[in-house]
Amino acid sequence: MLLRTASHQMSRIAVLGLGNWGSALALSWSEDSHRVIGWTVEDEVYASILEQGENTKYLPGIPLSIDVTMDIGEAIAESELLVLALPSSVILSVVDLVIPHLRPSHVLLDLAKGLAPPEVGGSGLISEAIDAKLKAAGCSNPVVVLTGPTIAPEVARGVITTAMVAGHDISVARRICDRLSTDSIVLVPGEDAVGCELWGAYKNTVALACGVVDGLRDGIGGDNLKAALVTVGFAEGQRLLPMMGAQPETAFGPAGLGDLYVTSTSPRSRNRTLGEKLGSGLSLEAALEEMVMVAEGVRAARMFADRAVEVGCPVPFIDALCALLDGLHSAEECVRTMAESLV
Repeated sequence: MLLRTASHQMSRIAVLGLGNWGSALALSWSEDSHRVIGWTVEDEVYASILEQGENTKYLPGIPLSIDVTMDIGEAIAESELLVLALPSSVILSVVDLVIPHLRPSHVLLDLAKGLAPPEVGGSGLISEAIDAKLKAAGCSNPVVVLTGPTIAPEVARGVITTAMVAGHDISVARRICDRLSTDSIVLVPGEDAVGCELWGAYKNTVALACGVVDGLRDGIGGDNLKAALVTVGFAEGQRLLPMMGAQPETAFGPAGLGDLYVTSTSPRSRNRTLGEKLGSGLSLEAALEEMVMVAEGVRAARMFADRAVEVGCPVPFIDALCALLDGLHSAEECVRTMAESLV
């Protein structure tokens, strides 16, 4: 059993968004004696937790004894730490709902790593877009990001998991790590919030590609090819992400290689699963219709392709993936192009 510091103490936590990741964290923290309240906009999720003590849509079969509400003001009023466990496509609109209820003491923990929609402007990072919204509203609440190799069902059943909490103020990151580490969740503080967030988004593109290989297992797909694409994808990230502001060493920590490995190989990875559907011959539209949970890799691939042009970095791996997503390449053409880019 992992031993935590003696300063560990109970926190009041609002988990905003009860998909599988938000639900898994809510479960882990509630079992560690924190007071957790979950917020959702989904009637079926609210009803199943309230009536059955389980999130039957996103985390079936696992008891979930937390308070739950569909009133975001109630969730925020009862909490000191706000965990934004939301898809990147909606997180900024939820932040608009959060702002009127904020107190100066609230800390925001962003789980939706990566690139904000282009119309947001600025650096393009979600955490910095959140920060800009707060500042525009006259709020100075700290924003930190959490990223790492975290497959939600494993977290829910107590598998030892490491992740990084990064922010511009390392003292806040350290405090969050101290408070929220559990016997099975090992949180480490970091200062490269930009790099953590970029790798947290980028790894999903590599996972999509590995899933495509799995979908081709009856043909040219196999572990040899998957290893080649991990190598190509990781190397391309090492070239591109520092040009976007990441510190090079972040590539080799939990937020970089660790997260990329588990997301690319785990059967439970939603992005790997979506890629497998594409590799088996489904169109992107048909594959997405079969997904219950949001796979962030599609959006990430297109945004990284755009940013690569802006910073002047060739990205044949990302370009091949986008060609598949846009229906311009077959799955086999896509992975062949990726593998040949290694030469």
